[in-house]
Amino acid sequence: MKNVAVIGAGTMGNGIAHAFAQSGFRVQLIDVSENALKKGIETITNNLNRMVSKETITEAQKEETLSNISTFTSITEGVEYASLVVEAATENIDLKLNIFKELDKHCPEGTILATNTSSISITQIASVTSRPDHVIGMHFMNPVPIMKLVEIIRGYNTSDDVTKTIMDLSKTLGKIPVEVNDYPGFVANRILMPMLNESIEALYNGVAGVYEIDTVMKLGMAHPMGPLQLADFIGLDVCLSILNVMYEGFKNPKYAPCPLLVNMVRAGKLGVKSGEGFYDYSESKKAEKIALQFLK
Repeated sequence: MKNVAVIGAGTMGNGIAHAFAQSGFRVQLIDVSENALKKGIETITNNLNRMVSKETITEAQKEETLSNISTFTSITEGVEYASLVVEAATENIDLKLNIFKELDKHCPEGTILATNTSSISITQIASVTSRPDHVIGMHFMNPVPIMKLVEIIRGYNTSDDVTKTIMDLSKTLGKIPVEVNDYPGFVANRILMPMLNESIEALYNGVAGVYEIDTVMKLGMAHPMGPLQLADFIGLDVCLSILNVMYEGFKNPKYAPCPLLVNMVRAGKLGVKSGEGFYDYSESKKAEKIALQFLK
């Protein structure tokens, strides 16, 4: 398994492509937008340059990693020789179902189809393919090149062989895979998102301000990043999407998104990606650098 296609060149997609390419895999990075592909390669290059400056890798290793990545705007061309596809498109169920229909149609028969979804049912995604036993979740954490965890989510029909293959493969990337079952939010977001939502509720109800809430959780609970800053880093739109999936999946009001979160997303205040969320990222420092300093 040396040819891996990654669908989506955004934050998660380019991070996943980076991780595979640095581990010696040939990566086909696919996005409908040429501009997104260009930005994705720029991000990977900048991250590799940072690693070179820290002497984590050599200049030669950087160049080899970049040479392992090819870009495509066509799924048909990009997945032609793929042994594994990792879908990392926007957290939208209709979009993902359409992508997996296309992947099923154009991928070789034995190709494993993985999704980086953070909350959507693997079983539901697999149901639109003719190979549900070959569909699995690979939920990477952001930033992918740094974070060690990968949630490996089995759908109802995911085979033991495919699960073992993906668990072993994750280890070759230097990751620590953890197998979980297919329920809304899986483990990471089932626990994390209610905490972030409750932090937003505390702000909404006037319990404390943004800085105060984050400081309490950083100093009192030893969290490397406060929950409101973490929500900004994840993307408030992504948080809202995950909470909506969990609310619909469990029909439990404890997963209902806070009205403040809903209004901020409606207003386009999405956090790091938009330049403003609970914090203002529009000044001289780039938002991702602010967030990443807590992960060093």
